[in-house]
Formats: sequence, structure tokens, C-alpha cells
Amino acid sequence: MFGMSHESYLLLDAVVTIIGLIVLITRFKVHPFIALIIAAGFLGLTSGMPVDKIIKAFQDGFGGVLGFVGIILALGTMLGKMMAESGGADQIAQTLIRAFGKDKVQWAMMFAAFLVGIPLFFEIGFVLLIPLVFIVARRTGVSLIKIGIPLLAGLSAVHGLVPPHPGPLLAIGVFGADIGKTILYGLIVALPTAIIAGPIFGTFIAKYIPGNPSQELVDQLARESDGKNLPSFSITLITVLLPVFLMLLKTFADIALPDGHIVRNWMDMIGHPISALLLALLLSLYTFGHRQGIHSKQILKLLDASLAPTAAIILIIGAGGGFKQMLVTSGVGDVIGHMAVTAQINPILLAWLVAAVIRIATGSATVATITGAGIVVPVVGMVPGVNLELLVLATGAGSLILSHVNDAGFWLVKQYFNMTVAETFKTWTAMETILSIVALGFIMLLSLVV
Repeated sequence: MFGMSHESYLLLDAVVTIIGLIVLITRFKVHPFIALIIAAGFLGLTSGMPVDKIIKAFQDGFGGVLGFVGIILALGTMLGKMMAESGGADQIAQTLIRAFGKDKVQWAMMFAAFLVGIPLFFEIGFVLLIPLVFIVARRTGVSLIKIGIPLLAGLSAVHGLVPPHPGPLLAIGVFGADIGKTILYGLIVALPTAIIAGPIFGTFIAKYIPGNPSQELVDQLARESDGKNLPSFSITLITVLLPVFLMLLKTFADIALPDGHIVRNWMDMIGHPISALLLALLLSLYTFGHRQGIHSKQILKLLDASLAPTAAIILIIGAGGGFKQMLVTSGVGDVIGHMAVTAQINPILLAWLVAAVIRIATGSATVATITGAGIVVPVVGMVPGVNLELLVLATGAGSLILSHVNDAGFWLVKQYFNMTVAETFKTWTAMETILSIVALGFIMLLSLVV
């Protein structure tokens, strides 16, 4: 068509479609859910797919993603809500602050955010822990930025790199990676990355931008807990980390025991992300609920309320799954895969680059992860020996880069930290970019040994 080969036309079609998707989201402010549906339909029609297969391909992709990720998001959100309402997050933070002391309080904030962030969405973890930043800054006299950047780095690192967060989980489903190995590698990469982008960078940038919190926000949010009715640190830690422990245990059982072994079969069921999160949620109903004096009716209301904010995220993820399936079914993915193999681009670097470009353009880490994974997945079958788990992490790392004015997180941080746009670029945007690039470096190093 137009004097081009079929492969060249499909590639041009994909580029036009993705640019159109970006324009719909950024220029015309179309909701990503609607924009992804429009983009998927456009790609199906213009790529020459039979009309009767276009809707079916989108439905298959939508349902395939939500059949797994939708359940995980719901269970993880409920667990996070129980931890928030019980004061478990406050207990983790206070314990770490006591352990590290005033001089190293920024390290305590990073580790607190890293632990608390495992079962929580970034936005929920941020809103949950930001009062702690104000309280600690007031108690210790330490710069707001020196305390706040490590907290943001800890939350963002686990959000982009560690399941059961939606981005890594989605990429796991697309690439067919192992969840336990992804968690293990994700933690190996995320912790040193968060240290470099958090306490180390935060201490440096705080010399130039110390931060000046809004007194109105401080008065509203910096209410100090009396600490009398918080769940213990050990109980909180056991509850929050139970799903991670069970999923890792499943992986070790798969390595150590032969296929068909009864213990391995049971661990495969118990360590499945859905089972692991369900067990942790059930435990939290006691440890964060009844044990803390929260009655059954109140728990039911809390769980109901927790699901409402995730509705849009779940729909975007589902629509992204449909768009990914259209890339695959139309043949666009195969063309890109062949090009990557011919050009001899490292698949890990390719996954990072694609996700990074889409993240910068759309401002959405979720859209970047969905689209990036869909574009890169055909490479998996063409490059022997590519590590699927590291592809997941590379896509997640790329989706973190260069948060700027088209990202809601940019404005969230700006308002809460009472910074100018320029100061937000120098702190938050720089921190996110450091996270992304440093994570890629660790992923590339890890690829040499796994």
C-alpha cells in the first residue's frame, strides 16, 4: 500500500496509532480508557484485520489482562486500606525512625516507604505517609526535601519494579514471566536504586532546595499519633510481607522439587499471587481489624470504600490489554520484533526505551507499561535466552522516567511540598529519572549473571 511493503506499512500504521494515542491523551485530554479503545479500533481497521475479528481481539486482550490483574488490584487495595486505617504504616515508620535516629532519619523514611509501598498504590502510599514527613520534619528540624525525596523514591521504586503493583504484574502477564523470580530480582534492583535516588540524591538536592511546607497543610495533616493503639511492628511486617513471602516460597519450591511433587503442587496454589494476597487480606482482617477493635460492619465499609479509587486504573489496564492484543493480532508486533532482531538491539534496552518514550509522551506509567510490553513481546520468541523477568523490570524502569507536567504525580508532589514548577523539576522529576536510569543499569548488570 502507498508503494510500501506490507511490513513497512504496518510499522508506519503502529507509529501513527501510538502518536494518535499520545495526542488524544495529552492534547485533547481524552481519558486513557477511551483513548486506548479508539487507538485499538483504529489499528485494527487500518492494519487490514477482518472486521469481525477486531472486536474479538480487543475483548480477548481486555479479559485476559483483567482476569488476573483486576483480581490482584482489588485484593491489594483492600489490604492497603486495612493497613492504613489500623495505623500499621505509622507503626513501621515510627519504629524505623527510632532505630535510625535523627541524623539518619532520611534512611528511615526510605525504608518505611519501601516496606509500606509493597502492597499500596503510589498515590495511596503517598497520601498515607506524607503526614509523617511533616511530623518528622517538625520534630527533627531536618529539611523537608531531605526527608521527602527518600520517601518518594522508596514508594516509586517498588511501584515500578516490584509485584503485586499493577505495572510489573501486567508486564508479567504479557511476557509470561515467573512472578516469584520477578519479585526477587525486583527487590534486588529496587532497593539499591531507591537508596541512590532517595537518601543520597535527597541529601544533595536539599542543600539547594530545602523545602518550605505550606503551614495550612502542616496544620491539617501533621497530627501526631499517640501510639497507644497501633498494631505492633512485627505483626504489621508479617501481614504486609506475607504475600511476598508466599510467592517467593512458590518459586523456591519450583526450583527445588520435581514437577508433579505434591508439596510443589500445593505451593504453586498457595504461592499464586491471587491466593497469596487473599491469605494476607484475610489475616489483615484480624491483625489490622478485629485485633485493633474495628468492628465487622466498619471493616465492610472500609473495604467497599477502598475499591472506588481503583476503578479507573482497572479499566485503563483492561483497555491497554486490548490494545496490546491488537498489536499482536494485526502483525505489528512481529514486524517490530524482526526489526529489533535485525538491528541487534538488546531486548532489555529496547523494552526500557519503548516504555520510556511512551511515559515521557503520555505521563502515564501504566499506559507506558501496557503499550511497551505489547510492542516488545514479539522479540521474546525471536531472541533465544532472553530473561523474561528482566524484560518485566526493564519495562517498569522505563515507565518511571522523567515525570513532568503531563503526569498527575508531578502536581501531587508540587502541591504537597509547596514548590514552584522549576523546583519540582529539580527534585521530583530528577529523582524519577535517576530511578529509571540507575534501575536500568542494575538490570543490565543482573542480566550478566542470571
